[in-house]
Amino acid sequence: MQLEITLEGKDGKILLPRQYNEVLQGFLYRNLESELALKLHDDGFTDPKSIKRRLKLFTFSRVLGKWKEEGEMMAFDGPVCWIVASPWEELLSSLAMSFLCAAELELYNQKVRVAGLKVIPIPEYKRPVRVVTLSPITVYRTLLTPEGRRKTYYYSPFEKEFSDLVVGNLVRKVRAFQGQEVPKEGEVRPVRVRKQNEHVILYKGTVVKAWSGVYELDLPEPLFRMAFAAGLGAKNSQGFGCIGLWSPTAPERRKT
Repeated sequence: MQLEITLEGKDGKILLPRQYNEVLQGFLYRNLESELALKLHDDGFTDPKSIKRRLKLFTFSRVLGKWKEEGEMMAFDGPVCWIVASPWEELLSSLAMSFLCAAELELYNQKVRVAGLKVIPIPEYKRPVRVVTLSPITVYRTLLTPEGRRKTYYYSPFEKEFSDLVVGNLVRKVRAFQGQEVPKEGEVRPVRVRKQNEHVILYKGTVVKAWSGVYELDLPEPLFRMAFAAGLGAKNSQGFGCIGLWSPTAPERRKT
């Protein structure tokens, strides 16, 4: 399930730094019930096949709205939309209740108010289906160099490993959340993806490479549902891999 939140600045404007993933993640945690936030942050969901692998199982979009540069900041003018997705309904319910009860919220040291909330259900199952990224997808492996040093390699959607790793990641998410073993079957194909869709994002001092664009999902239903609920690829809880249905006639919302 997804929750679409419409936010407005107190004076009609919201200022955010260019690298704002950490800001949005903190905003989300602060607006959850404290026990729930602690459980999510410290425990998450454990993959039974790897007790060391703990998954948060939520993701969120970029800020969707009109903006312009204002010095080193991004100035959003008018209402903006922000989408949070998770298969864990308790998380979304807690977030919605917090937003509904608060007259004002604090986002990056400024007052904002919630102008609207909308629940977006998981789309009707279809295979294949085209989706658009609401936040870019990151897919990587940690490799060892000949010298024995660790190196992170980020895959592009045009490499076979990209689809293989995304599907395998969805299998782990289903297993961690539902305890269900699903065959690793399916494919994620780039449809409208160009070099301009590659993004370099800084999160807590770490460079993350990720890709936006339109993709075709050819997945069995459990993986299809998890893709919309928890996101595609890695680092979802840091604001990567959130997706929505793509429509050729729908106006594209400006993502940042």
